[in-house]
Amino acid sequence: MSQSRLGEAHHPRPQWKSRLGFILAAIGSAVGLGNIWRFSYLVYDNGGGAFLIPYLVALVVVGIPLMILELGIGHRMRGSSPMSFAKVSRSWEWVGWWSVLLVMYGIMLYYSTVIAWCVNYVYHSFTLAWGADPNNYFYNEFLQLSSKPFELGDIRLPILLSLSLVWFLCWLIVYFGIQKGVERANKIFMPLLLGLILILVLWSVSLEGAAKGIAVYLKPDFSKLSEKKVWIDAFSQIFFTLSLGFGIMIAYASYLPRKVNIVKDALIISVGNCIFSFISGFAVFGTLGYMAMAQNKEVSEVVSKSIGLAFVSYPQAISLMPAFAKTFGVIFFSSLVIAGISSAISIVEAFSSAIIDKFNYTRKGVVTFVCATGFFGSIIFSAKSGLYWLDIADHFITHYGLVIIGILQCIIVGWIYRAGKLRQHINKVAPDSLVKFWDACVMYITPAILTFLLVNAFIKEISSRYEGYDMAPLLLIGPVWLVVVMIGSLFVAMYPWKKELEDLEHEHE
Repeated sequence: MSQSRLGEAHHPRPQWKSRLGFILAAIGSAVGLGNIWRFSYLVYDNGGGAFLIPYLVALVVVGIPLMILELGIGHRMRGSSPMSFAKVSRSWEWVGWWSVLLVMYGIMLYYSTVIAWCVNYVYHSFTLAWGADPNNYFYNEFLQLSSKPFELGDIRLPILLSLSLVWFLCWLIVYFGIQKGVERANKIFMPLLLGLILILVLWSVSLEGAAKGIAVYLKPDFSKLSEKKVWIDAFSQIFFTLSLGFGIMIAYASYLPRKVNIVKDALIISVGNCIFSFISGFAVFGTLGYMAMAQNKEVSEVVSKSIGLAFVSYPQAISLMPAFAKTFGVIFFSSLVIAGISSAISIVEAFSSAIIDKFNYTRKGVVTFVCATGFFGSIIFSAKSGLYWLDIADHFITHYGLVIIGILQCIIVGWIYRAGKLRQHINKVAPDSLVKFWDACVMYITPAILTFLLVNAFIKEISSRYEGYDMAPLLLIGPVWLVVVMIGSLFVAMYPWKKELEDLEHEHE
């Protein structure tokens, strides 16, 4: 009996009801809040249309190869991230746990809080509650931001209530499993999200001054391509936007049928995610172009990066709309909520899948426990100091934790399991779909680029403290968090598996 079949005989895995359901769920995981605001700003800040050149290079040599790696190993091993790596070698099981633990009790805790902000802003859009000064409203009235990270302050009740709604929705969807929960939800969410974004794009480009904003968004400045920062931003964005290193795609692929074209699906998911980001930029910069025209300013004067773009610049632009401003606001922030929830449920599913694989607990009990602990863990981010905690945690988890995990995945699959062996499996289930160039990417090119990103981030870290924060919160919320989760991963990995994995190992020997 084969390794995969023996695992299924002991512990049957659910399957996607349709290929479309899987692709929509995978794209739903990849498409998140950053696709709508972060990509647009990066294009603008890194040479406009010229940025698409390093971005496409990054997609080809990092994004797609890693997507194939994660889908391939998940499909081959028929397990979550920890189970897949445990089947390669028990010595590397902890990497799978580190990825799902770091994402679940790291990224998901603050990501759910940002979704909660968006939920609040859907409500605020009905009255344009941010008024004439969205900056003051967001930081001083809505967040009531304290002066430093360890000055926690009170819990913001409006954020806490929205946070409870976010976690309830995640629980409700994942509770009902792959077909009736995750797949069904994404079949609703993704078409709805695409529809809302297209409405925003068509609405935005029709506004007076929109053409000027779009020109700024896409105008190519090829001189920027000589700057190291542009290439670093391109490769970083590709890695983070595809949810690589999260353990999500590995878990999702384990629910695929025997015969599946992994390469084709990886291309659809990766390219689809990037196209969504590109299209969203027209809505963002078309609106900012109108805003600049209405205030008689240059577009560069009204653009802000990251969270400020979504919760300060955009609300201000919405307030200046000539008609139906409230409707525009509701659609925009509803889009952010849907994009956020579709990604959040994939994080909960990836971690729940790992727990179920390891301990053979029931899905309903696991999902309830995971969502309950996740909700309580995320409450710290709803305090008045929450934005500081979010900023520091996000910086260290994404720039160090996930990149290290990506490098380790390349080592485990490329060198220990052997890239050629996985390529043979992928070509067996869909003949001649993967070429040998993929081996070179997984074994040499991709890990080398990720190592460069890691070293570059570390050099910047030691040259100046991130955003000028004091050393204590930087260490405790950043590196210490990463190390604590890693130690926890090692402990979980040492806990014995149920009998079927032991049987798998003997069979594999």
